Amino acid sequence: MANTTKPPAEAAKLPPAPAVPKLESAGNPALRMMGLPRFRAKLPSRNWLIFLSITGSFTSALLYDRHRKKQAQQKWCRLVSHLARETLPVDQLPRKFTIYLSAPPGDTLRSAREYFQEYVKPVLVAAAVEWDVVEGRREGDVRAGLAERVRKLRRKNGERSLLETETPEEEDLVEGVREKAGIHPSEDLQGDLVIGRHTWKEYVRGLHEGWLGPLDPPPEQQLVPVAEPSLQDVPPMANLDNADGGSSTESALNTSSVPPPPPPPPPPPPPPPPAETPKKPVTPIPPYVSPADFPTSLLTPTAPKTFPPVKTLPFPHILGFLNTPTRIYRFLTQRHLADQVGHAVADMVLATSTRPWSVQLDFASSIDPDSPSAGPRDAGIPSSVEGGAVVASGSRWEQQAIYLEEETEWHKSARKANPPSEEKKERVWQEDMVMDERIGDRMTTFVNSMSDQEVGQTLLDDRAAGSSDHPQYSRWLHNFKTWSGWAAEDGRVKGWEQGLVGDESE
Repeated sequence: MANTTKPPAEAAKLPPAPAVPKLESAGNPALRMMGLPRFRAKLPSRNWLIFLSITGSFTSALLYDRHRKKQAQQKWCRLVSHLARETLPVDQLPRKFTIYLSAPPGDTLRSAREYFQEYVKPVLVAAAVEWDVVEGRREGDVRAGLAERVRKLRRKNGERSLLETETPEEEDLVEGVREKAGIHPSEDLQGDLVIGRHTWKEYVRGLHEGWLGPLDPPPEQQLVPVAEPSLQDVPPMANLDNADGGSSTESALNTSSVPPPPPPPPPPPPPPPPAETPKKPVTPIPPYVSPADFPTSLLTPTAPKTFPPVKTLPFPHILGFLNTPTRIYRFLTQRHLADQVGHAVADMVLATSTRPWSVQLDFASSIDPDSPSAGPRDAGIPSSVEGGAVVASGSRWEQQAIYLEEETEWHKSARKANPPSEEKKERVWQEDMVMDERIGDRMTTFVNSMSDQEVGQTLLDDRAAGSSDHPQYSRWLHNFKTWSGWAAEDGRVKGWEQGLVGDESE
């Protein structure tokens, strides 16, 4: 059999095989005519996948939280919106609340204002109520402002003060005009709203100072004006001529033959005094009474049996670089805070009654816990008296434990001791809350008679009342169901089939 294999030399002399032309896809002709490049579907690189997954997850969590936050606010706004539709008599003022807020420790007042405008104000606006805001830019401002309000109320009720002025203030003039016109305040329940633990401590301190302290400041705080010399104290020029003891007759005879001297030129007008910049008042005003003097201070006889009710709101605020994970978590879960604050504000607006704050007494016994006669209840209780008697050794007020966990997140400046130059400066945030029994028993809070089931049923009824009360997402879902035919009634044409109905010639 003949060998058909060509030798290597002959195989190398053969021409190479022609290359097969690679067919390129024409792509989208519309994009090609517009001059756009051809887009190829391909997976992104590893770095792009990491970047897109992180940013996409954060954006999705943020959008979901803001969506749920808006739903929570709309829920509580719908719950109180019926109050805005109620008619108000022409001779009655609307309900009015007083809002107390102050800058948190280590931060400015801007964060407190944003908190109020974002969580509290929408519910108050939906209920059509009015409010006054008492702001504090530094520690002690709210305490001083509330104490001054209480002292002003005491003067209005008839108590005499050394600092009374005959000129009425603008608020008194407005109230006088309203009384003459027969306009009276609202008969509905009104009160105060305190935001944050730091503001709450100042509120309680100011309430004690206003009702237990004096109307006038202590002697060390009263400024004694210095008498300035006036022009009336300077002797006239004629008396200076007779200062040597000569008589006026002799001086007239001696000067009769001498012509009178020409009158001196008028003196130039004195230059205007330099404009003195008014001294900035020391704020806040020092307290009129210290907490150590509360037990020995007398309660004013004009104090009411119950004070206006007060509602407190949480104000979680944390600073610091090491607390960045906590701050990010709270930034992505604002829906929980919005629901909590909205619920509290709605309870205050819908409240129809009040209740006193609770107090818990601590008891102590003199029975030895190691003795055989001591029962399990006596173990660990310190002895205070002899004879085995059980007495109350102290009390724990409900006001003292409100949002106590916020103090652990305060800035370190709130726990820093005063410098030697400001040793006597008050530290309301740093000191413990002192409660006097006469003030604590008169404090009240709002009570909403509606239960959770009634609140839920009211929200369902409001949602079913009309499509205008539906949230935005519900309207979109309802329109989509109607268009697709899922929610279409019998006999109605589906939205996507409406173009197929009827004759083309019609």
